[in-house]
Amino acid sequence: MGQLSVDNLLGIKYLKREDIDLIFNTADHFKEVLNRPIKKVPSLRDITIANLFFENSTRTKLSFELAEKRLSADVINFSSSSSSIKKGETLIDTVNNILAMKVNMIVLRHPNPGSALLLSKNVNSCIINAGDGDGEHPTQALLDVFTIREERGTVNKLIVSIV
Repeated sequence: MGQLSVDNLLGIKYLKREDIDLIFNTADHFKEVLNRPIKKVPSLRDITIANLFFENSTRTKLSFELAEKRLSADVINFSSSSSSIKKGETLIDTVNNILAMKVNMIVLRHPNPGSALLLSKNVNSCIINAGDGDGEHPTQALLDVFTIREERGTVNKLIVSIV
């Protein structure tokens, strides 16, 4: 498989068409895996991912955790309500402390727009934006377009309105 042109998934605007095609082709492959009796593959074996959710989310949090585990990643779930954030630790300090435990990737859900971008500029890790308030939710946008593509066969020249 190919390589993305970006190191982080911060927003759709940072992706090239080739990146989106690669993501969708990979998703098509893994969708086939879901129909197998054994739904686990070793794609992310020996990779540790920390899910940092600073706002409540059921579907997004569980979707990430399930996908990570099906790809054989080791998963750490972080809850801000029981963290040093409550004592004034900054987001960057919190993430650097987590990364010091040999975590390879951060999935961030945060109420403040731009928080994933801020992290990407201040920590040495791959950051996936799982929603940043009223900013962006690139994984949801990709899922929406993937679903439209599946249903319609293409998204080319399609105008979509979300109400």
